[in-house]
Amino acid sequence: MQIRLGDSNVDYDENFKFFMTTKMPNPHYIPEICIKVTLINFTVTFDGLQQQLLGDVVIAEKPEIEAKRDQIVLTMAADAKTLKDLENNILKLLSDATLEEILDEDTLIEVLEKSKVTSTEINERMAQSKIVEVEINETRNMYTSVAVRGSILYFVIADLGGVDPMYQNSLGYVKSLFNKAISLSPQAKTIEERLTILIDKISKLIYTNISRGLFEKDKMIYSFLIVTSIKRNAGSIDEGIWNLLLRGPSVITAAELDAQLESPDPEMLLKLEWDTIYVAELKSQGQFADITQHICDNWAEWKAWFTNDNENPYDTPCPGIYNE
Repeated sequence: MQIRLGDSNVDYDENFKFFMTTKMPNPHYIPEICIKVTLINFTVTFDGLQQQLLGDVVIAEKPEIEAKRDQIVLTMAADAKTLKDLENNILKLLSDATLEEILDEDTLIEVLEKSKVTSTEINERMAQSKIVEVEINETRNMYTSVAVRGSILYFVIADLGGVDPMYQNSLGYVKSLFNKAISLSPQAKTIEERLTILIDKISKLIYTNISRGLFEKDKMIYSFLIVTSIKRNAGSIDEGIWNLLLRGPSVITAAELDAQLESPDPEMLLKLEWDTIYVAELKSQGQFADITQHICDNWAEWKAWFTNDNENPYDTPCPGIYNE
């Protein structure tokens, strides 16, 4: 067997396989390439990593629970396969037999009777397994907050490569820090205290070890990303305001543009600045409600606030109810 490469015929073995890998997070290939190859994405997702870390913390805290869960998963998979095999076997016997054979064939009748008994036993076992699995998952889910914190920290660390390409830390290294923090955490009397201890220890250990490899100028960015990621996951930071902070005012629709008030002082509040305030009013969940109207109605107060000479202007209370 041969294949044509360019202007040459090359011997080809059917057992030949060619694999290529890339560290690019989202590589783009033209359609002509995509239809000729199989693309497999091994990039870990937030939910996938959360489940991995949840397994790690449960193994460390409640090893018998995780072992029991693994056994139930294997048993349920084996039972499901047995049911499928029984179904396929019955269908094959029925398809191969004639009407007379179906009525007279003792083997087929015996197979059907045995299958019915086996199927009943398996269904009862699977129903019981599902009840036990729910109880096990309730215990496992108590440690979800620990796994979530580990996932948040990893994705912040992975994003540090955008700050400096030198900042590369493998998932294996972060997971080893995660498990080390669990083993070093002191015990507690209640599960609530234990979870607080675990989250605190994991956060401190991972933060400290990664910080040692960062330039001093980047440590503040690292801290900022961790804090904001934790708050965004908890819903304390509105995603609309977060995107406004990172990207500035988004595209304003025609209807929104028609409803926008005129800037009270176009020379001081330029279009970009006035649009930013307006988008903050639109995208926030009430924090900046009617702020453009308030600025227009109380421009003297706002102008004094805009032009104050305080070295830390964020410490100066702004007019109205917008201090928070």
